Amino acid sequence: GIKCGGVLSAPSGNFSSPNFPGLYPYETECTWLIVVAEGSSVLLSFSHFELEYHAACAYDYLQVYNGASRDRGNLLGTFCGRSPPPPFSSAWHVMAVIFRSDRHVAKRGFAAAYRKGTREGWWWWSIHPSIHPPLHCPHHPFLLADACGGQLTGLSGEITSPRYPESYPNDAECHWSIRGAGSSSPLTLVFVDFQVEGSQGCSFDYVALFDGPTATAPRLGRYCGSARPPRTVSSTPHLLILFKSDFNIGGRGFKAHFYSAGECQEVFTAVKGNFSSPRYPNFYPNNLKCQWSIQLPPGYRIKVFFLDMELEGRSSLTGSCDYDHLAAFDGGTENGSLLGRWCGRESLAPITSRSNQLLLVLHTDRNTAKRGFSVAYVGVVPMNVSCTRTDFHIQIPVQSLAQLERNRIYLGSPSCVAQVVSGIFKIHTRFDTCSTESQKRNNTSVIVSTLYIDFSAGDQEDIHQYEVQCEPKRKEASVTLIAGPDPSRLNQAENLVDAQQQEGGAADTREIKSQDTSDIVFISICILAGLLMVVAVVGLVLL
Repeated sequence: GIKCGGVLSAPSGNFSSPNFPGLYPYETECTWLIVVAEGSSVLLSFSHFELEYHAACAYDYLQVYNGASRDRGNLLGTFCGRSPPPPFSSAWHVMAVIFRSDRHVAKRGFAAAYRKGTREGWWWWSIHPSIHPPLHCPHHPFLLADACGGQLTGLSGEITSPRYPESYPNDAECHWSIRGAGSSSPLTLVFVDFQVEGSQGCSFDYVALFDGPTATAPRLGRYCGSARPPRTVSSTPHLLILFKSDFNIGGRGFKAHFYSAGECQEVFTAVKGNFSSPRYPNFYPNNLKCQWSIQLPPGYRIKVFFLDMELEGRSSLTGSCDYDHLAAFDGGTENGSLLGRWCGRESLAPITSRSNQLLLVLHTDRNTAKRGFSVAYVGVVPMNVSCTRTDFHIQIPVQSLAQLERNRIYLGSPSCVAQVVSGIFKIHTRFDTCSTESQKRNNTSVIVSTLYIDFSAGDQEDIHQYEVQCEPKRKEASVTLIAGPDPSRLNQAENLVDAQQQEGGAADTREIKSQDTSDIVFISICILAGLLMVVAVVGLVLL
């Protein structure tokens, strides 16, 4: 067989696949172990890369490990196709590179170079590239609790302020210089948590963003307080993040994700939101794996509305979505239950998760790009709704709406606000109050009202509406989301009581004749008074 691989112990060097730049041989496995001086790091880059392509790199592939072990926790990434891996910097002085080919289809392979780097001043364990599981700490970690900043290179990653989520230190100044994996791909920065001392003009503690590698580049924004900064997109493959704190008053700090056009990853924690494929409505890039993770508080479920979708179509051979496709998983990982897998140009019904997390993953191959997709989502608030012949009972766990005052939760009108009892928001009201109505639906008399949950902040109005309905004769209640991220799409209403078993059908659009229930109550009182008078007259006659 072909001899390849080996131990590379010089301070710098080059290596390549067998026969490079000719075609590599079939059924070959090579392992290179790069070892530099202790206390240093390995800097690895690729000048050429061309392997057989597969969406999951199941045929020919190259793997890079942070250390000598093949432990999955040390895997920095698995690569194939024609898109070169990003430059890598190891967490300690050893790095392993493994190349494998199968018995079909050979390509030119790869050429790589490495050199010894330094870990001094790097706060590397605060950075978690999304293309591999979290890094292991070395056996002898050194204390960098107050350190911050660094030079970051890669497709995507995560940045946190010092000591996050604990309060950041005073008199700190941190510089993160990020370089994207591509030569000209812009960078996108998304803050998922933000709490920095607020002040007029952000003159005390602040985070500043610059459209380039240094603070002399154009400034993209300067932020403080507790409002998350908007999504920021650089015009170059470089982005500088500057964090500064003064001598007193701190905060929790921040957590942010960055990604380049080579990969996209976002985490959403707001109760509602929307997002789209890269470059939408223009054609998305090839060779992408994008992940959008929606993570809401325990008890919530997530409803996703597909506003537009156009991807590469199904395979003519298999009839399946073998090329570009969008997949949804219940939970935070691709190991969760598959909720759907789509491609082509389709009009999709909404989907609802069974848990408080949902993951959307977009895969694109090296051929055929389309417009992509646009979606909106809303968190379905956990609640219990029941009724008697005369009353509504609504209960919502306080922890699900911990950021809201009770006057932000009301039935029908702001005068019917929730009460807090033993950690539960409760609304207990009679049918003749709180703007309830008596309606006829499918030849059945029902009582309906609207539950409002007001998430508005600042100048941004954000009121979610749920229709609560009771059939008094059967004492059966239901609740339906009627206004969330895009009311025009919510005609596909969902009965939240049955949502875990099935998706709700279209809302009844027929004209509904309504009357206030006070009329019913008044008539009932009149009938009762008449009966009492009859009883009184009969009694007098008998006497």
